[in-house]
Amino acid sequence: MIESGIHELQVQHGHEVLPQYPRLVHQDQAKIVEALMGAVAAKDSDTGRHLYRTSVVARACLELINRDLAEDEDVDFGFLLHDVGKIGIPDSILQKVTPLSEDEWAVMKQHPQIGLSIVAPIGFGQHTLDVIGSHHERWDGKGYPHGLSGPDIPLVARVFAVADTFDAMTRIRPYRTPLSKLEALKMIALGAGKQFDPQVVRIFLGLTGAPSLLR
Repeated sequence: MIESGIHELQVQHGHEVLPQYPRLVHQDQAKIVEALMGAVAAKDSDTGRHLYRTSVVARACLELINRDLAEDEDVDFGFLLHDVGKIGIPDSILQKVTPLSEDEWAVMKQHPQIGLSIVAPIGFGQHTLDVIGSHHERWDGKGYPHGLSGPDIPLVARVFAVADTFDAMTRIRPYRTPLSKLEALKMIALGAGKQFDPQVVRIFLGLTGAPSLLR
């Protein structure tokens, strides 16, 4: 059930629709998004693919929470550009094959603010900035860069955080093996009310066919 639910989510909202996703109406901004995504992919191809995977899953989840918000193009831009700040992270950190040191993590944690410094002057809307700047905040206030907590974290960032974390946990990294999809879903469930918005976790697990993990 869980594996089929994840597969269905990936089929309905994943690779098959990537060439047409999202519905970019403002062509000037769309070209900027494409250029910035290309720059991220050139810097780190894994991060480039991650932008697409997480954006389609996050939007599928958001559609069930707030359809009007999910239809906002600025949300799409934010999902696709959430890691644009990694352009400013040194390759020695971004592509390191062993775990980062404390000092290196401090540098890595700057990427949301770097992303805002890149995107904000271009004129994107607040939802775009909310995703970029707040997708590493935590429900319990222990995230970064500002330690926001609970509903003070923008909804679009709360939704994206779940999709982002799930994707990261299930992908190969040079310094660790990936979790299975079931293991990752269990970690997401355990994070409800701590790292993640409990409502978002319920919706996400329902999409994947694993709502029982919260019981």
